[in-house]
Formats: sequence, C-alpha cells, structure tokens
Amino acid sequence: MDVAFKALADPTRRLLLDRLRERNGQTLGELCERLEMARQSVTQHLDVLVDANLVTVVRRGRQRLHYLNPAPIHEIEQRWIAEFDRPRLQMLSAIRSQAEEYAMTETSVAVPTYVYVTYIRASTEQVWRALTDADLTSRYWGHANVSDWQPGSSWEHRRADGSETVDVVGRVLAAEPPTRLVITFEDKPDAASLRDPSVVTFLIEPHEDIVRLTVTHENLANQEMLNGISHGWPAVLANLKSLLETGEVLPQAPWDMPRPHA
Repeated sequence: MDVAFKALADPTRRLLLDRLRERNGQTLGELCERLEMARQSVTQHLDVLVDANLVTVVRRGRQRLHYLNPAPIHEIEQRWIAEFDRPRLQMLSAIRSQAEEYAMTETSVAVPTYVYVTYIRASTEQVWRALTDADLTSRYWGHANVSDWQPGSSWEHRRADGSETVDVVGRVLAAEPPTRLVITFEDKPDAASLRDPSVVTFLIEPHEDIVRLTVTHENLANQEMLNGISHGWPAVLANLKSLLETGEVLPQAPWDMPRPHA
C-alpha cells in the first residue's frame, strides 16, 4: 500500500487517474491531449501508476490502452473504511450518484470495458484451478462454475445454496491452461437478448514468486452493468486471493455479480 499512497501523492498522477475515470481505456496520445506536459513526462507518471498497480495497460494490436485498476483502492477501503463507517458512506454515495444522474445526459454510446488486476501468492496452476473447479468457486464466489472448459463448450454459474439455480451461462471462447481463459457472460438460458454477450478474459501470468491475475470484462451492456461489475469483481477476486493465500474466505459474503444484460 505504501507504493499506492506515494503514487497518489502527486497531483499530476491524480489528474491522470481522473482522466481515466472520466473515460477508461485511453491511449498515451489521448491522455497527453488534455495535459500541458511533454509526452515523456506523462509516460513517466503513467509508469509510476502502473508500478503502483493503480493503472493497467492492455494491448490492442499496436495500441496500449490504459485502464484504472481499483485493486489497491479496494484494499485501502477494506482495511480502513469497511469495518467503521460503510453504511453512512454508502448512503452519501447513493445521494451523490442520484444527483449526478439528474445532472447528466447521455452523451456517448461507447461500450464500457472493466479491467482489474490483483497479485496472488500462488502458482499459475493453483489460480487456474480456482477459476475452473466447481467446488472451489462455490467457496469464494457463492456460485459453482461448471464446465469441461474446452473451447466451444458451455459453462454455467450455479448457485451454491443447494437449489442448483443457474444465474449466468456462456461459452468458452479460449482455454489455454494455466494462463488464459476467455468466456462469454450471458443471462440465464430462458432470457432473450438482442445484443452480443459480454466477454470475460482471465490472464494468469507468473510475476517473480507470485501470480498476476488480470480480469478484463468487455462489451458490457450499459453503465449500470459497469457499476455493478465494479463492485462485484473486486469482492470476488479478494475472496479468491484470500482462499488461495490463507485457506479461508473473507468474513463477508462476496457481492453477487450483476445480471449480464442489466
């Protein structure tokens, strides 16, 4: 957390984070357009944010797209805020969000993308198993992810409450154990949708003696789903990290993931 605090201490870096909060997934050139600063200086500030795990770089062909990574902020919130004053802060946040909703109009039709990066003291094989083993996903997610995890196969997100209710389904688009898994993320089988499903990519990379897990959730239906995803993934992945590193899940239950076509 020390690295994150040091990165946040600089006003230029906070401004860069604000720019990405306004529109995530920008290139270096797009970020430079709104800053009166040399390209090299912006690059240096972005490198600090990347090293602090506050920004994640995702390559799309020749482009490098920059995304906010909420993992360090989530850890700060869990350590210093969650146990003390969460109800009051949630109420204030809801009031503010409602006021902003009234003040804003829809100005963009861009499809949102969510990126989250966390570091886990485990092997790539252990992380892969935690993502694909039905019993393990039941423990930290509250749902069992069921599939044979072969490209083209279906998968189901079944409640672990004994009801066998399926809340999410999808297809396995790519499976390269133990480093890469790509799945579609769709509503229940009996729910019709006129749009393409969202797509989740899990990238598992060795990083020194730990693992870097990057989750990219693309083609989200709307801002409402992005808001839900932004609460859901940090909680689910924090629970996954805790289970692999300590053998126990966190005290609170993980957030339910939002409906794919909310």
